[in-house]
Amino acid sequence: QEQLVESGGGLVQPGGSLRLSCECSGFLFSRSTMSWYRQAPGKERELVARINAEGGDITYADSVKGRFTISRDNNKDTLSLQMSSLKAEDTAVYYCHAGEPMGRFGTLEYWGRGTQVTVTS
Repeated sequence: QEQLVESGGGLVQPGGSLRLSCECSGFLFSRSTMSWYRQAPGKERELVARINAEGGDITYADSVKGRFTISRDNNKDTLSLQMSSLKAEDTAVYYCHAGEPMGRFGTLEYWGRGTQVTVTS
C-alpha cells in the first residue's frame, strides 16, 4: 500500500519559515519523480516544485523561486520542502506527489493527504 505522509505545516507570520516533510512507503521512492503541489481555497491545485529521481533536475514555480528549496533523501524515502520568506499568498494545503515509472506501462501517481500552511500576521 503506497503511503505519502506530509508533516510540518502550521501557522507562521509573513517572512517566516517552515519545513515540510513527506515520508513515503510502499513504492520505489528512489526511482520516482517527487513533487510538492498546493491548493489554496477557491483555486486549482498547482505545482510548487518537482525533483527527479536522482535529485539533479529541479523545477520551481515562478512564485516560489529563490524562497523554497525542494530536496530528497533516497536513503530515508523522504521528500522535503524548505520554505522561507513566506507570504500570505503561500497559504494553502500542500500535497506530496509521486510519479513512479512503470516502463512501457506508463507512470503511477500517488498523493498524500496534505498539510495546511497558513501565513498570517
